[in-house]
Amino acid sequence: MKCFERLVMDQINTIIPDTLYPLQFAYCPNRSTDDTISIVLHTALTQLDKMNTYVRMLFIDFSSAFNNPVSSKLITKLMTLGLNTYLYNWILDFLTVRLQVVRVGNNTSATLTIITVATQGCVLSSLLYSLFIFDCLATHDSNTIIKFADDTTVVGLIIDDDEAAYREEVRDLAVWCQDNSLSLNVNKTKELIVDYRKRGGGGASMPPSISMGQ
Repeated sequence: MKCFERLVMDQINTIIPDTLYPLQFAYCPNRSTDDTISIVLHTALTQLDKMNTYVRMLFIDFSSAFNNPVSSKLITKLMTLGLNTYLYNWILDFLTVRLQVVRVGNNTSATLTIITVATQGCVLSSLLYSLFIFDCLATHDSNTIIKFADDTTVVGLIIDDDEAAYREEVRDLAVWCQDNSLSLNVNKTKELIVDYRKRGGGGASMPPSISMGQ
């Protein structure tokens, strides 16, 4: 079965453009966590070199993202991306009619039907998850959404204390999560604010202001 999954994956990759998810750094050739960190730091530090600016970074954690039973939503996205009818129907069947058991010695558990987007252990799981979240994109030029699998970071570039675009971005992301049946893990979602601006009187420069919050 894994050999057939690889054939399907190769077929999908011939249809999906390489530019589909430029800021997704997981499951992509020649990309790693180091690239993700480099892009986040470069984006933030480039902004902090400018006058009267600071950066807000929201580190998002999804609850059980890979176990999300939303196959129909994924199929709709695959249709939008141009996969032919036979291919996305096979994927729908693959995702919704999977049976799983656990066998220990001579004992076998009851059969469980798996209907998740990215079944763990499957060759196709990483690709299908990337396709499922490909449309989680920033809507404002002053913001960037950078992803590594289900770890998502919103980098907001704030100028002249105007946070309107950043706050709207966060609201839009919350709506996207709701529309795609993804739940935010509030306890693991954190925000980092980096502010290098001078503070205090007499032109004295203060150390960078960095704060964390939920």
